[in-house]
Amino acid sequence: MTVDAAQTAGERLHDLLLSDRELTGFLDDLAALSAAELAVDAPVLCGFTLRRAKRNSAVGSSSAEARAMDETQAGFDDGPCMEAQRSGRLISVEDVLTEERWPEYMAEVRRHGVRSALAVPLELDGSAGAAMNVYAREPRAFDDAAVSRALAYAGLAGKTLRVALRIAVHAESAEHRRRAMESRTAIDIATGILMVQMGCGQQEAVAMLKRLASDRNTKLVRLAEDIVVSVGGRGPVASFED
Repeated sequence: MTVDAAQTAGERLHDLLLSDRELTGFLDDLAALSAAELAVDAPVLCGFTLRRAKRNSAVGSSSAEARAMDETQAGFDDGPCMEAQRSGRLISVEDVLTEERWPEYMAEVRRHGVRSALAVPLELDGSAGAAMNVYAREPRAFDDAAVSRALAYAGLAGKTLRVALRIAVHAESAEHRRRAMESRTAIDIATGILMVQMGCGQQEAVAMLKRLASDRNTKLVRLAEDIVVSVGGRGPVASFED
């Protein structure tokens, strides 16, 4: 392993977790670090493909070439990485020139000068699935020793990605709470405005809001925001602590 020999791979992955970034940026940095860690005998390209329930696939890559191959594979929904995710098994491609599996994807890989590949599934929590792709420009580049290194490293990378996913889920939940609070605030303020303007009670004002939203074929919160803006010139911002 060639990156800063004073640190272990686990320590470098831990440092990566401490950086403040969105999940897609984290995956790119994880791929770059992984490519450096696994380049023992010759340079390799590395990519990570992540699938989460009800979300688009996310790809992290160590280079533009790795990204092109990973995004193509995700687009086909077919290839060694996809199979590794679904089966939970390591998938090896000894030589893309003679590989007969995934013909459409392999045709694209050949255009990038890659000759061999390794796809390693990662163990994640819940419904998420991920795999690490490692590409080499030489055929049969991944002997038993290289496979053992990749499996050991994938174990560390999987643990790191599990933590990163938990952080991402927490951040997404906080954002959803913030949006829900702002929506609730807009509806409450708009209700108060109608109560004053129409001289009615809260239930009548809420019913009026809902009826107006239905008549205009718009979302309730959007109508409420429009009413608030028409009176005060700006939308409401909710103040709260996570």
